[in-house]
Amino acid sequence: MNLLLRLGSVALLLAAWFAGSHLLGPRLLPAPHAVALAIVDEARSGALAFNLGVTLLRVAASFTIAMALGTVIGLAMGRNSVVNRLADPWLVVLLNLPALVIIVLAYIWAGLTEIAALVAVALNKLPIAIVTVREGARALDPSLDEMAAVFRMSGWVRMRHVTMPQLAPYLAAATRSGLSLVWKIVLIVELLGRPNGVGFEIGTAFQLFDVTRILAYALTFVVVMLAIETFVVQPFERYTSRWRIRAA
Repeated sequence: MNLLLRLGSVALLLAAWFAGSHLLGPRLLPAPHAVALAIVDEARSGALAFNLGVTLLRVAASFTIAMALGTVIGLAMGRNSVVNRLADPWLVVLLNLPALVIIVLAYIWAGLTEIAALVAVALNKLPIAIVTVREGARALDPSLDEMAAVFRMSGWVRMRHVTMPQLAPYLAAATRSGLSLVWKIVLIVELLGRPNGVGFEIGTAFQLFDVTRILAYALTFVVVMLAIETFVVQPFERYTSRWRIRAA
């Protein structure tokens, strides 16, 4: 039943797309088959796989940097009130600073380099990871810390078997929200200052008013992101929340 509903939703989307293409014309909204042919052409030339791969590498690198730093900083802020008071003003600034400002400043200060691009994306994701992990650190069960102290667990063992299992649902939440942001920011970074990637190709197509190519790259990227969400993020989220299901 669920599969039928999904297929029906896709069919409705395609019907609306065909109707929109008929009303607006192929120049403003190409028909689905025209976009599909453009995807095939880009795939045959190798440009689609190359640019998609470059973008996914940037997503993975910047996401990993942001999650690693965000976990460490968020855990420290959640467990230590002094660290929290010192870092909270900076966190508020990052949360409210527009993504475009961070990207432009990164390119001005570090040049149009790959490092500047990754730093800009990671900085935009970082505050969300910090806030989520900080709330998880504040929710840690103090009785489990007491138990770890009684059994004289080392710092590494305590982190692995006491702290991280409790933080896992919050890390899963940070992963879901962070990926949805990183995917968007990476495309903007590529459009503004990189010579390759999906964002760069969309920017080039925009300059040529090539809507078909814009949709070809955008839809391919969306499909890949949906696959990652369905087969990686959602299973990880269910795995981290399995204890809640068992308790219910």
